[in-house]
Parts: sequence; structure tokens; C-alpha cells
Amino acid sequence: MTTANPAPKKSSTKPPFLKRLLAHQESGLVLVIILISLGLTLFGTLNPVETKNAIERPAGSQVLLLDAQGVTHANGTIARTKIATYRVKSPDSHTDYPANQIKNYDSTTDTLYKITKLNPFLNKSNLVLVTKDASFFAIIAVGMTGVIILAGIDLSVGSIYGLCAIVGAMILTNLPPDTGWIVAVPIALLVCMTVGTLCGFANGAMSEGLGVHPFVITLGMMAILRGLTVVIPQELFGTQSIGGFPTSFTTGFFKAEFFGVYPVPVIIMILCGIVGWFVLAKTVFGRRIFAIGGNETAAKYAGIPVKKTKILVYTITGALCGLSACAYLGYYGAAETNAGNAYELQVIAATVIGGASLMGGRGTVIGAVLGAIIIQLINNTLIIFEVDTSYNQIVMGAAIIIAVVIDQTKQRIQARRA
Repeated sequence: MTTANPAPKKSSTKPPFLKRLLAHQESGLVLVIILISLGLTLFGTLNPVETKNAIERPAGSQVLLLDAQGVTHANGTIARTKIATYRVKSPDSHTDYPANQIKNYDSTTDTLYKITKLNPFLNKSNLVLVTKDASFFAIIAVGMTGVIILAGIDLSVGSIYGLCAIVGAMILTNLPPDTGWIVAVPIALLVCMTVGTLCGFANGAMSEGLGVHPFVITLGMMAILRGLTVVIPQELFGTQSIGGFPTSFTTGFFKAEFFGVYPVPVIIMILCGIVGWFVLAKTVFGRRIFAIGGNETAAKYAGIPVKKTKILVYTITGALCGLSACAYLGYYGAAETNAGNAYELQVIAATVIGGASLMGGRGTVIGAVLGAIIIQLINNTLIIFEVDTSYNQIVMGAAIIIAVVIDQTKQRIQARRA
């Protein structure tokens, strides 16, 4: 009598945590950000830059110039190379600063400037600057993610952004200077986002209604809207820049200072990223977007309103262009005719680098935001290494090509394994 061998148990071992973590697109992007940041931090540590900061002095104090023997000299009577010590003297005390720690003494403003060694990358102002610059096109990239998941494209986002900024500036410049932010901010948001929403709706409606590929429609809209962005301020104001907004809208809100930095655009970017992630990952609308991008024919047979969904995604993208333009107006306090110029390249690059497939059906909002930060880190790298800014577009185009090639390679490998 023989007994049957028991069926082999299926292995329940999970892949190592690190392997599972790195399998996510976002984790790879975070790793790239960390590596770039570490490299720039190390370079900045080895090559610090000198900056000058005004020394805070007691009221009524005066600056005395001392030579190596401790003899006091009046300003202008001793050569800069002969000064050994700068003394800040107040009625009851004094503080001495060696000459090698002082940048200069400005006698016209009676200000003493101290030399400070600064890491050009790892400092509070630069880090906020990187994320702030990324935020303006990262907000738009949240909407572009949905468009690309649909296997669509929107080349007009930079022009929509510019037109929203110009129209918003026209309204803001007519508000009384003492208008409070509680009035100015909602008005600006309403105007900018309405213009953006209408432009986005026009893109989606024409593309779906006329049966024309969105590449062609949005390319035409890019040219039309960019022309309007230039013509409107020149015809109505005779200028290429519109400013003069209530201070409550600029320094009172969008450029409000917190701990020495101006983080409002970054906060808006984070909020947009969270909302965008929730919509795509947790709602029926988000699942419809992925379904259409994965297989539009199957989505139609499943009863998904394909045309309405596409139009809505383009409309939302236009609205986000308006939101970003409003933040731009508040931060810089003016709108220029070249606002948003070439933003479509940066937005698409951020989305593709973030893991969205131009073939549709795949992409994440968090990845797009991280992609925008990577792009800005690359721009910051060029600045720190003192590379001509004309190379920015070259680097951006190369980044798109590399990201697409990597994506296609990964898809081929996964197809072979399957």
C-alpha cells in the first residue's frame, strides 16, 4: 500500500521589502532626487560661495577702523588692505570683527557687511526656490497626467497659462490698491480659472467633436492663444507687462513670508498633487481615465462615456493652468507676454519622467510632481555649475527622449517575461 505524496505547498514568501519598494515608479524618482541632491550638496560643500550679510548693530553704535597697531582711523583715511579690525562701538561696549570676516563697510548707509560661506545648493532659500519654480508647471502636470493616461496630448498648456495670467492681471490692476486678500484672491482665481477652463473645454470639445487628433487641435490652440497673449496687452495697454496689483494679493497671500521663505506656491502644488492622486486612484472617474487609455474600444463597450470623460480631463487641465497662472501673478506681482513660454515642454517632460506612458493607460500624479522637481533640480545644477541657461532646452529634450526610451525598454522586458 502506497501513500500519495502531499501536494507541494505554494511558497508564501514575499519579495524583500527593498525590492518591493523599488518596484514603484515613485521610489525610483525619489532615489534620483536624493542622488542629485547628495551630489550637489557635496559639490557645494567643497565649493562654497561667499555672500554678504548686514551685521545687526545696537542703536547709536558707530563703526571704527583699526590698523594692526590698534590705532583708530576715520573712514576714507586708511587703505582697505591696512585695516586689521572693524570695531562696532556702542556707548557701553564694543565688538571687534577681524578684517578677513568683513566684506565691506558702506559709509553712505552706515552698514557693515560680514562674509558668509554658503553651500550654493543646501541652503533654505535655494531649496525653496527649486520647489517654488517647479510648482508652477507641476500644478499643470497634475492635469497633463490625466491627458497622457488617456493617450492624448495638450501642447497648448503654456499658452493657456500665459493668457490666464494676462487676463487675470488686467482685472487685478483695476482693483483698488487697498483691496483685501479675501476679495482679491477669489476674484483672481475666478477669472484665471474661468479662462483656463474655457480654453481646456475648447481643446477637448473640438478634438472629440471634430474627430481630430488632440495633437493638431492643441498645436493650433497653442499658436492662437500665444498670439492673444501678446496682442491683448499691446493693444489695450501699449506694453508687454501688466502689474500694479493690491499688496494683499501679492505679499499678503501668494508671496506671504514664513520663516524667511515664500512657500505658498509649493503648498498649492502639494495640495494639487494630493487631490489629483485621490481622483485618479480612488474615484470612478479616475478608473474611467485608465480604462479609456488602456483600451478605448473596450471602454466604449463597457458603457463608459468616453467623449465626455476626455472633454472633462482637458477642461480640468485648463483650469489647473489658470490656478498656476494665478499663483504666478501673486508671487511675481506682474504678468508678461512671455509667461508660460515653452511650459508645454516642461510639463510633458515632468509627466513622462514621472512614469506616464505616451501610449496611454499608465501614469501617476505623484510621479509627475516628482518629475517636475527633478527637472528643476537639473536646471539648478546647470546654474550651480555656471552652465549657460541656453542649454536648458537641450537638457530638457534629452530628458524626454531618455525617459521614453527607458519606458519602452521596460515595457518590452515585461512583455517578454509575460
